[in-house]
Amino acid sequence: MNLSRLLLPLMLAVLAGCAGTKSPDSKNLTTNSQGRYIARDTSRTVDLTNPPADAWDRIRRGFAIPNLNTDLSQQWTDYYASHPESVQRMAERAGKYLYFIVDEINRRGLPTELALLPFVESAYNPTALSRAQASGLWQFVPATGQHFNLKQDWWRDERRDPIASTNAALDYLEKLFEMQGDWYLALASYNWGEGSVQRAMAKNEAAGQGTDYLSLNMPDETRNYVPKLQAIKNIIADPQRYAVALPPVGNTPYFVTVQKNSDIDLEIAAKLAEMPLDEFKALNPSFNRPVIRGDHGPTLLLPADRVEIFNANLTNYKGDLSAWKIYHSRRGESYASIAKRFGVTEGRLRDINDIGSRQKSASGQSLLVPGEPGTGGVQLASLAPPVGALDSAPANDKAAAPRGRAAQAPAARAASGRPNVRTHKVRQGDTLFSLAKQYGTSVDALRALNNIKGSALKVGAQLRVPGTNARG
Repeated sequence: MNLSRLLLPLMLAVLAGCAGTKSPDSKNLTTNSQGRYIARDTSRTVDLTNPPADAWDRIRRGFAIPNLNTDLSQQWTDYYASHPESVQRMAERAGKYLYFIVDEINRRGLPTELALLPFVESAYNPTALSRAQASGLWQFVPATGQHFNLKQDWWRDERRDPIASTNAALDYLEKLFEMQGDWYLALASYNWGEGSVQRAMAKNEAAGQGTDYLSLNMPDETRNYVPKLQAIKNIIADPQRYAVALPPVGNTPYFVTVQKNSDIDLEIAAKLAEMPLDEFKALNPSFNRPVIRGDHGPTLLLPADRVEIFNANLTNYKGDLSAWKIYHSRRGESYASIAKRFGVTEGRLRDINDIGSRQKSASGQSLLVPGEPGTGGVQLASLAPPVGALDSAPANDKAAAPRGRAAQAPAARAASGRPNVRTHKVRQGDTLFSLAKQYGTSVDALRALNNIKGSALKVGAQLRVPGTNARG
């Protein structure tokens, strides 16, 4: 009798424990009094006594979504770890956008795991387009993009704009978290739609089943969605463990914004910034046409170290900034005749204006056509002649030179085979751009000669400076 009294509470406790145990997938998760997951373990192993080393470190410090330690999460972690080259390629693409995204996430006080979501959504490709016509880093479908005021027209698609789409995505994720109460359900709603998640929760509730994330019946894509994010998080948290070499991403802005109020061609804008066209397009992927319309008040994104060069080249530019114009066709006018008038093939005209082969005549529509060739040009700022300091060698140097050498021409000196390099002591206010302009060289040449990767210069440092007018 006494033994049964002792065993009864123990048996009840064991049974209660069994009844309260969720599926094996929910191990290591902690819930609050409302049954929502809370952050107990978020993969953070960082030294908070020191400032973050880079953007990746900032992300690790802001982890706040509880880890989803499930078999599916482990499967995806193993998958990504077995494809380190793919993870590294995605991380390389992310480097252009991470500082801005993490900064905005920190400003809003959101978990920094959200900065890893474009790995899952688009592989951090701003021009990614899904079968469902979802587009951009954050993969907005057209209707959701419109709901969050992302402009989509013939000229541009802001679902591909890094700034506009990031702000819209974070607005949406904040809304979903407020609606659903935990991040797993919010993320599932971002992928599947909040209505679908709420209907699945209501169905489970009516059947007396759990309404938490792991209890819901979801499509395979959504079921794998949070585990994929967890897998990327695991690798970013400890890249060495998974033999992934993350590219350096500093704690300074990669790009800055420049406002334009006049038409400008993508190709000319890239040339003014002295950067490859494909790199310019990677920062400005929202523009659908070869010309950016000034009356749209567009914001151009440029690498931080290209802005001074862009502005200097723009100031010196002569002629039209766009080689395109709008032609208002006459009713019934054929595309072949319009193409001939403007000296372009009909195929090119159709490609530029998204015209199918079945449509034979313009029917009074507005078309983008080549304009008159520009007569102006620009001398690139990084190739501008030196300003004053190196116009001639100092007089005392000439006096010390052997007879006949003082008057040696620059070309002859260069031909002598001696390295034509001098040094410059960095002063307050010096920049790579200003020094390139001063010494008649390029920013890239200064970087290469001094093994500089970024744009920061240390006051008092000695820089090696190339230049045909410099005495070695």
